Amino acid sequence: MPLAIIGAGWLFYLLLSPFSAASQSKYANEVSVGSGPSLGSPSAPVTIIEFSDFQCSFCKRFWAETLPKLKEAYINTGKARFSYRHFAILGKHSEQAALASECAAEQGKFWEYHDQLFKNQGGLAFTEAKLKQYASDIGLNVGIFGTCLGTGKYREKVERETEAAANLGGRGTPLFIVSQRPLVGAQPYSVFKR
Repeated sequence: MPLAIIGAGWLFYLLLSPFSAASQSKYANEVSVGSGPSLGSPSAPVTIIEFSDFQCSFCKRFWAETLPKLKEAYINTGKARFSYRHFAILGKHSEQAALASECAAEQGKFWEYHDQLFKNQGGLAFTEAKLKQYASDIGLNVGIFGTCLGTGKYREKVERETEAAANLGGRGTPLFIVSQRPLVGAQPYSVFKR
């Protein structure tokens, strides 16, 4: 039975029961904190997985308002580990941004690129030229990055994670899995703390 949480004019649901065993098994890799870019201690007692779209304004709100507080209180103190997954549902530019972030991860700069994407979100922020500019801005080898982006090397990974999020109940972005329990929407810090 979902618990309705109303805030800032939108309705979110915090589902109180964990995923079914079948769902966990089928999407185990996508809900495993170790299989994607992560922050925090591998031995942290709490895991938080975010399924997100770089074009989503609610995802940006989470990045700007809630994630810094989670880092300070839980991630940087070893109490929680945070991992990112793609839920690229807002069109071609969402998919391109997701692919670009994976190409940045190849060069060890996923989180720096992640931050650039959210910082620059809006309008035509995710054209190929802009994605390459962001790569240059954070010191990536733009030639290697461009080749990676041009080949669509990580398309299957992005599609698999997006499908997993949808099949785990995601109907919008962002979707979080907090220690195997779903949490939908750009929730405030107080909800994660609880």
